[in-house]
Amino acid sequence: MTSTLATTSATGARPPAALRPAYRVTGRRVLSSEWAKLWSLRSTWITLGLGLLFLVAFGVIAAVRYRFLTGSPRMSGEFARSTALSLSLFGTNFAQLALGVLGVLVTAGEYATGVIRSTLAAVPRRLPVLWSKAAVYGLVALVVGTAGACVAFLVGSRIVSGTPAALSPGHAGVLRSLLGAGLYLGLVGVIGTALGALLRSVAGGIAVLVATLMLVPGLISLLPSSWQDDISPYLPSHAGESMFALTHDATTLTPGAGLLVLLGWTALALAGAAYRLLHSDA
Repeated sequence: MTSTLATTSATGARPPAALRPAYRVTGRRVLSSEWAKLWSLRSTWITLGLGLLFLVAFGVIAAVRYRFLTGSPRMSGEFARSTALSLSLFGTNFAQLALGVLGVLVTAGEYATGVIRSTLAAVPRRLPVLWSKAAVYGLVALVVGTAGACVAFLVGSRIVSGTPAALSPGHAGVLRSLLGAGLYLGLVGVIGTALGALLRSVAGGIAVLVATLMLVPGLISLLPSSWQDDISPYLPSHAGESMFALTHDATTLTPGAGLLVLLGWTALALAGAAYRLLHSDA
């Protein structure tokens, strides 16, 4: 009798298997996990803050310099033809480095610390991890870039008010350019994420990112002018610039064409990262 009670008690102490919660890997849960990991890193807050600071501070500095030099013989060339929009977006080249580097850290950082093994153990199909990292960080970079561009323009347009560079927010093309700048920075963040997953090295990913955005355009400028006109518009950085430029000429792409070219580069980087993720161990 005692033995029967003990057995019954022991059996009753265990919850039936059917009552245990069943946890499944879903797209929403993977996105939630990547969102939590992104904001748990100190580097995220620091680098996003730097990207926002670069975008706003350099834009304001350019506007102040233009205001100071207005009417001076020292102001000439392309700077004299600047608008409130181009002055405000002067910091985009610096912000793209900060946001792109953080994108590399989002993926390559996990390979450096070994956390990627736990991540892929929890999500065995692998590719949802890459898509979620790219989507989460791309959205964050898009929001930060758009907010920074809008703030820089609102401040810069007030500074240059009453000068030849003055523009209002309602001027044709201004809103499209501000949104284009934010979208460009968001896609740069996604490219950085893809490079980090493809190269699995923080140093290597950052080196390739900087070379792609800054060094290669400089090298292309050394080619004959006829070659430059055929190649330069299709580089990621130049295609991105056409997305937020207020005016265009025969040597630049239209905003729509620039977006398509940059999306092509982004898709190529993600495809390379996806291939390596599927065909090699973490």
